[in-house]
Amino acid sequence: MFIAGIAIPPVSNSSETDDSIEKIQKAYEKIRDMKGAFTQKNIIKDLNKTDTYKGEFFIKQPLKMKWLYTGKAAQDIYISNDTVMIYKKGDKQAYKGKFDKKTYGQTPIALLGGFGNIRQEFIISGRGNSLLLKPKSPLGNITSISITLSEDDFPIKSFTIQDGRSNVIEIVLKDVRVNTGLKDPLFEFHLPKEINVYEYNQ
Repeated sequence: MFIAGIAIPPVSNSSETDDSIEKIQKAYEKIRDMKGAFTQKNIIKDLNKTDTYKGEFFIKQPLKMKWLYTGKAAQDIYISNDTVMIYKKGDKQAYKGKFDKKTYGQTPIALLGGFGNIRQEFIISGRGNSLLLKPKSPLGNITSISITLSEDDFPIKSFTIQDGRSNVIEIVLKDVRVNTGLKDPLFEFHLPKEINVYEYNQ
């Protein structure tokens, strides 16, 4: 298997892989909330184009998320249970839609909140500090996810998503802190009055 320039030989049923999976699941069992910074690189194969973004994220279990992208392509993404709201600041437009497994392709960053169930959700192989996940059931247009493990308290250093068109999204995490007591109001979405909201996936 070859993903984003990294060759990952499939290895199944190894104790090393099992230990890595157990590390992730045990860490997620204790997580009530998490926050940190991220760098995201989108590699669009058809256009031979690479875009890089930075920002910060906040997640509260079971399903509240907030991702704030900074820079020229600044946008805010909020997820609350089965609803996702995307506010593109430069376009002065917001989009509201349904959030479930079928829409992960539109908000792949949301995968970070659900890696605690990887045994149930994915076929897993890997070696060393890398795991290769293939969805057991459809996750939008995602075909595989590569996870790089961390030696820190939070077990994931980065993850790379590949879709059916061979596009790649690489997300590197930094300064992740868990169980800091994030409050629900942090995840409430408030738009300027002049912003129109468009619904999709309905």
